[in-house]
Amino acid sequence: MKYYLIAGEASGDLHGSNLIRAIFRNDPEAVIRCWGGDRMQAAGGDLVRHYKEMSFMGFLEVVANLPKIFQNLSFCKKDIAAFAPDALIFIDFSGFNLRIAEWARKSGFRTHYYISPQVWASREGRVRKIKRDIDQMYVILPFEEDFYEKKHGMPVHFVGHPLIDALKERPETNSETFRAENQLSPDKPIIALLPGSRPQEIAKMLPVMLSLTSRYPGYQFVIAGAPSTPTDFYKPFLKDHPAGLVINQTYPLLNSAAAALVTSGTATLETALLGVPQVVCYKGNWISYQIAKRLITLKYISLVNLIMDRQVVTELIQEELTTKHLAEELDKILSGPGREKQLEACTELRAKLGGTGASEKAAKLIVDFSSGH
Repeated sequence: MKYYLIAGEASGDLHGSNLIRAIFRNDPEAVIRCWGGDRMQAAGGDLVRHYKEMSFMGFLEVVANLPKIFQNLSFCKKDIAAFAPDALIFIDFSGFNLRIAEWARKSGFRTHYYISPQVWASREGRVRKIKRDIDQMYVILPFEEDFYEKKHGMPVHFVGHPLIDALKERPETNSETFRAENQLSPDKPIIALLPGSRPQEIAKMLPVMLSLTSRYPGYQFVIAGAPSTPTDFYKPFLKDHPAGLVINQTYPLLNSAAAALVTSGTATLETALLGVPQVVCYKGNWISYQIAKRLITLKYISLVNLIMDRQVVTELIQEELTTKHLAEELDKILSGPGREKQLEACTELRAKLGGTGASEKAAKLIVDFSSGH
């Protein structure tokens, strides 16, 4: 059968790649075409467009790139129609995917959504469109099942979180080898900096994170560089604040880290599941932030706190994200009861998310549904 997947960011590329491998295990004759990234391509998908060509963060950034977005939407519809898939699979990336889903329903394609749009966070009214346009929904967070089924009367499949699989399948890394290969000090503890994957995020977050380097001479700061961002992009930030930089090695970096400063997003969950104490950071365009603040009604912005339904990790948002506040919160997780409490919560979090097999469960359901079983 033929499958068409659409992901629009680094995390979607990761989960999409694992889903592609699982589809091939369930349907060895599968033909897969996709929008995503290097990982989905390496897994066997025929890559149509890379996510770095269509990933825009914030209200103003989206408005500025509307012509390109509309071009992508138009091209995507034509490409799907020409490919004629048995299953059209959306992975998060709701602003783009829900528009394609509406067209796909009218065009008669079977639609699947793997990793629900975060409609529980803002613009809950979008659930009506999802119920109308999506044939099968696969959710990955425990509270999403109740949200859809009990609150909105939409049956969904809870498959567990694919990060559990991604972390289980990661290559074993030795801290000494990792440090040696990346010219890092063999003795100094590492503070990992995860400033995000989009240039706009990095430009906002990284200067504040790096401002701590002179305050912690006993530690070495190391940036987790995004594979979609050129190394040269990071260099101007390092002129006044020396730090290490590793590209596409986030998991090995976190495995070697004593603590982490993490931009809000999937990375907060990855960091917690790897058992690394963290401070969550977020700073966006002022106007985009003011708009988002009025749309989002959640108590927390990090997935860790949302899943646990309490503050496990400190969130420094917008004006709160200062050198002073960041240093205060980092001190709390480098040693003492604050560190131990967060590590205990990380263990609890793993149990709450369920076991492995999210990609396999979703793939089997998609293949069975597409083949009429």
